[in-house]
Amino acid sequence: MAPEESAGTEGLLRSFERRFLAARALCSFPWQSLEEKLRNSSDSELLMDILQKTVKHPLCVRHPPAVKYVRCFLSELIKKHEAVHTEPLDELYEALAEVLTTKESIQGHRSYLLPSGDSVTLSESTAIVSHGTTGLVTWDAALYLAEWAIENPAAFTHRIVLELGSGAGLTGLAICKTCHPRAYIFSDYHSRVLEQLRGNVLLNGLLLEPGITTNSESPRVTVAHLDWDVVTISQLSAFQPDVVIAADVLYCPEVILSLVKVLQYLSSCLKDQRTPDVFVAFTIRNPETCQLFTTKLGQAGIRWEAVPPHNRKLFPYDEHSEMAILQLTL
Repeated sequence: MAPEESAGTEGLLRSFERRFLAARALCSFPWQSLEEKLRNSSDSELLMDILQKTVKHPLCVRHPPAVKYVRCFLSELIKKHEAVHTEPLDELYEALAEVLTTKESIQGHRSYLLPSGDSVTLSESTAIVSHGTTGLVTWDAALYLAEWAIENPAAFTHRIVLELGSGAGLTGLAICKTCHPRAYIFSDYHSRVLEQLRGNVLLNGLLLEPGITTNSESPRVTVAHLDWDVVTISQLSAFQPDVVIAADVLYCPEVILSLVKVLQYLSSCLKDQRTPDVFVAFTIRNPETCQLFTTKLGQAGIRWEAVPPHNRKLFPYDEHSEMAILQLTL
């Protein structure tokens, strides 16, 4: 195999691996590139490699994605194989037969590979809206903020980090595993989200206080109930954060008003006469919503500036989504 062809195959396998582990929409997979390679090859080695990088990946064996997702993926893979090769590939049909006998679940796992070779695995709801909340799944801005944090670890190293609206926990778990914060406080208000958060923290080998960590490199981790509508200055002050982050929390005017109020309270939480650094990431779905946020920040006397976009994409998400991170000065 020529070097450029080998590099192309490795890139294809990596793309399938990252997207499948993260249970991304099947339409985002590079199916056309796969078909082209299958037409130019007389054997099924590439399909076997894809099977090992996806359904049979050690992470998926330990923490499988939703059953329906695996079934649809294998059906599509078989379709591509049958369109090119006349001989059936037994391993594909055996994998499909196995998943057809597996019971459906309302939960599935998504896994994200980190540059260190480690990974973050999340148990998530298979529905976008479940139990009356959108916090049981990972949204793209959480991935975008996690990427930025991994590229800028100094912003978090040896510092106390408070995350507002942690959701499934992806951003915080990535920061805990790569940026070495002194302490990390996940927070949300919905009881089901908090329950899932605690489970995901433990799933990734981190201990929750008051547990004693045996690894001095691990941060102190807590999961806190934080309702923005009723939180007090004294409650926020008790966290003593050096850094405050939030991702994909600008989805309606009411939430924006509550968030700005929390940020105002945080500006009163002086620690050594210094307010915390604040980073808010979001997907620009509705420019009016973003405009409302920046307007309310201005009215509250909170300055902001856009963080320069980063080019490196560690995680698979919608490449056409417009995302931004604002750094706030309280």
